[in-house]
Amino acid sequence: MAGLLEGKTAIIYGGGGGIGGGVARTFAREGARVFLAGRTKGTLDVAAKDIKSAGGSAEVAVVDALDEQAVDRHVQDVVSTTGRVDVSFNLITRGDVQGIPLVQMQTDDLLRAVTTGLRSNFITSRAAGRKMVEQRSGVILHLNSASGDAAMPGMGSTGPADAATESFMRYLAAELGLHGVRVCGIWTAGVADTLSEEKMKSVNENVPEISKVKEMLAGMSVLRRNVRLSDVAEAAAFLASDRAAGITGTMLNVTSGLVLK
Repeated sequence: MAGLLEGKTAIIYGGGGGIGGGVARTFAREGARVFLAGRTKGTLDVAAKDIKSAGGSAEVAVVDALDEQAVDRHVQDVVSTTGRVDVSFNLITRGDVQGIPLVQMQTDDLLRAVTTGLRSNFITSRAAGRKMVEQRSGVILHLNSASGDAAMPGMGSTGPADAATESFMRYLAAELGLHGVRVCGIWTAGVADTLSEEKMKSVNENVPEISKVKEMLAGMSVLRRNVRLSDVAEAAAFLASDRAAGITGTMLNVTSGLVLK
């Protein structure tokens, strides 16, 4: 039986990260030819090795998603290799800062996540979108924490960054739909399998122990469970597939009911 993404070409930025690697493995399992892009070759190679060991197809390229020329070149290289690009998913980190009241936050700390998230999604979406318009098909995906239209104290730069990127993606969906290109996103919150003390403290220096964070997130959710990497990866595979052909300009809620909209 053919996989959901059989014969498709997918580029995953941040493909060596926790979520990026998990999504890449699921895409490959579903038949996609996966191109992993990121700044750290070692982590990209680990993900690619896992995919190949499982019988999938994966290639690696060191690419900075904030570098317009590098991203454009990489997309052209992928198209030259496979003849097309069917999926583009940006999963790079933004440098979010949380746990500091806004009136005490430094300007750069607020704007870093906003500009990094918006710039990288614009650059990667534009590069892939141009090719997708030519072929009259394709899916552009992004991910955020559903904080864009919420208002929770202590979320710092995360809410504004989510709002900026999500707004851009809706406008992109409105423009590209005429050309057969879909633009979708995933809301998630604290993917348990990817959380680490180092990762959490890079965002919030005052974060409690990881076990307590997981317990708190599960307790706040309607389903009383943490979001798992497989939840996000399977949702992404569905959105990227032809089964989601009628879905664009919207977010898929994968928060275990932490967010109800």
